[in-house]
Amino acid sequence: MHVTGTHFTPFADRTDAGRRLAARLGHLSGADTVVVALPRGGVPVAAEVAATLGAPLDICVIRKLGVPYQPELGMGAIGEGGVRVLNEQVIRLASVTDDQLAEVERRERAELERRARRYRGDRPPADVRGRVVIVVDDGIATGSTARAACRIVRERGAARVVLAVPVAPRDWTDRLDEVADELVCVNTPSPFFAIGEFYADFSQTEDEEVLRLLAEARERDRDGGDPPPTAVAVDRELVLPAAGVRLAGRLTVPADARGVVVFAHGSGSSRHSPRNRYVADHLNGAGLATLLFDLLTEAEESDRRNVFDVGLLASRLTAVARQLGTGTTLEATAVPETRGLPLGLFGASTGAAAALHTAAELGPAVRAVVSRGGRPDLAGPEELGRVSAPTLLVVGSLDTTVLDLNRQAGRRLRCERELAVVPHATHLFEEPGALDEVAELARRWFLRHLPEPGPASEPGPASGSR
Repeated sequence: MHVTGTHFTPFADRTDAGRRLAARLGHLSGADTVVVALPRGGVPVAAEVAATLGAPLDICVIRKLGVPYQPELGMGAIGEGGVRVLNEQVIRLASVTDDQLAEVERRERAELERRARRYRGDRPPADVRGRVVIVVDDGIATGSTARAACRIVRERGAARVVLAVPVAPRDWTDRLDEVADELVCVNTPSPFFAIGEFYADFSQTEDEEVLRLLAEARERDRDGGDPPPTAVAVDRELVLPAAGVRLAGRLTVPADARGVVVFAHGSGSSRHSPRNRYVADHLNGAGLATLLFDLLTEAEESDRRNVFDVGLLASRLTAVARQLGTGTTLEATAVPETRGLPLGLFGASTGAAAALHTAAELGPAVRAVVSRGGRPDLAGPEELGRVSAPTLLVVGSLDTTVLDLNRQAGRRLRCERELAVVPHATHLFEEPGALDEVAELARRWFLRHLPEPGPASEPGPASGSR
């Protein structure tokens, strides 16, 4: 069975594509269905399909085999379990030797195994034996990776294989008919040059987004379905004036919020930072409001010196914090939704130094600070000594230089302080489960220090080496 659409309406992004694809897959809803995504771009699409169908979400790690002197041209693909699919025509026309093919495969096999460990950790692949498996990607170009994925799930015992994508060339069914029992596509526009031309936003999917979506799917499965969402009273973009410039931000306020956390990004990141968005989502689920905003304007970001200008970053953060109306000494101006909520600061990289600067400036108005892979030392010894807010420094155990700088800075703090070392984590906390631990450490620290003491408050941070 082939289901395709011929009228093309561009997708806003992969999430939009996933919703529109899911609408064509309702007939596959059932307890025996598993959704398998091709990372990275296929995961946001597949996450929408899995959520709509109430099906488990897994990944099928594939690596394209690119022609040595033209890597964007695929001559085949490899997958988990030793599966290899070759395009003999491309290999012949490109005059690729056996030795060249073996070298490309060796390199891509090592990367495939690394990615599988990163995305799954120690978890085994989903059991697909005797089940309907929907293989999802963000589009079909040559079809080599989709072919390999379908073969993988078939060899793992799938009873029925469905290949589903938002967009593909008109002749895609002719290429892939033999590898799947059913082919589903939202749009098959012509002419077709590249998948990305049919998306308004086709920016690269980061590993952090993949990990977040997989974790959310696992949580939903554990709860036996979609968990009741946290009631959100406010979720809006806003523009905040600060020291003569206007800064864009994203404000999320759960119903009955117990505090608000302002994020200070670092090293050129913006309010779209996937790592900070992941932590913010975790805090929102705990009833904490969050404000993620850009510390620099687009024009300022082009000058790398601004990224390390802690005084500039701190002045922007302080100006924005004053507008939240979170304490009697602060101004209740631009953000009335947070008026009266206790204030916390979350800083990453150089943003951590800015957060500590602001904590020193605002004194008791700041109830708690969390630093993720931060550079608190850049705040300077005088400012560190003035911080009164309880401060949690979170560093990866393998981020040795930053870990040493955090230890030194911690000794200069005169407030309640703690250093939490996340085992086997590097600077960006890219390892499986590392960012989850950061989010949980931050949640527990803020819940301990932001709300007024009472039965809802929680004790210290989550477990981990400290």
